[in-house]
Amino acid sequence: MSNTVSTAPDALGQALLAYQHGHLSATLAVHSSVADEEVLPAAYFFRSLWEMPEMERTALEECRGRVLDLGAGAGCHALELQQRGFTVKAVDISVGAVEVMQERGVHEVACHDIFDPALAAGEKFDTILMLMNGVGLTGTLAGLERFLEHAKTLLAPGGQILATSSDISYLYEDEDGALVFDLNGPYYGEVEYTMHYAHQTGAAFHWIFTDPALLQDYAEAAGYAVEFLEEDDQQQYLVRLTLS
Repeated sequence: MSNTVSTAPDALGQALLAYQHGHLSATLAVHSSVADEEVLPAAYFFRSLWEMPEMERTALEECRGRVLDLGAGAGCHALELQQRGFTVKAVDISVGAVEVMQERGVHEVACHDIFDPALAAGEKFDTILMLMNGVGLTGTLAGLERFLEHAKTLLAPGGQILATSSDISYLYEDEDGALVFDLNGPYYGEVEYTMHYAHQTGAAFHWIFTDPALLQDYAEAAGYAVEFLEEDDQQQYLVRLTLS
C-alpha cells in the first residue's frame, strides 16, 4: 500500500505472509498523522467477494478488457477477476504481498512503484483498478497530478481508471460541526502512515484522501471525463475516469 520504494522492513508483506502461512490472527498496527493507532487484521486483505464492500463489488462489475490492479495487496480483487475470465496484472510495492499473490494463484504479479516506467513494459490496459482508497497510492496532490499524466501511458484507447477514495474532512470538525483547517498547511487529505507488524516497523509513507470535487478538478484538468458511480454514508466514493 505504500507508494515509494524503501529499504525498511516490509511490515505489510510480513503480516500477509504470516496470515497466508496459517497465522490467522496476524494484525498490523497502523499509525497516522490524523488519527489514533488503528488495528488492521491481515485477514481483511484476504476477503472473499461477499466480504467486500458493495463499492468494491461494483468496481469489479465495471471492469473491462485487460486489467492493471494497482496496490493489489493479497490479490483478492485480482483473483476474483481471474475467476471471471479477465486477464489481470496485479502490482504491489510490497515484496511480501507479491509473494502471497503468487502463492495464492494470481497469474501475473509484479513488484513496482506505481510511477515505475517499467510498470507496463509497453503494454496498454483497458482498466486500471485502484481499490481500498486506492487514489491514496498517489501519495500527495502533486503525486495525483503526476499519476494522472502517467496513467495516459498505461491506458489503451477508451481505457478507464476505476478508483475509490474518501473525504476525511469530518476529522477536522469542531464541536459545532464547523471545519477547522490550517489554510497555510498541506491539503487536509494528505496523511502520513507507518505500519508495524511484530517487531518490524515499515517506512513512513504518504497517502491521500481526496474529496470528490478536488479529484474532479484534477482529473478534468488532466483531460479525463469524470463519472461518480457510487457513494456511501462514510463519504467514500467510487469514480470512473476516462480520457476525453
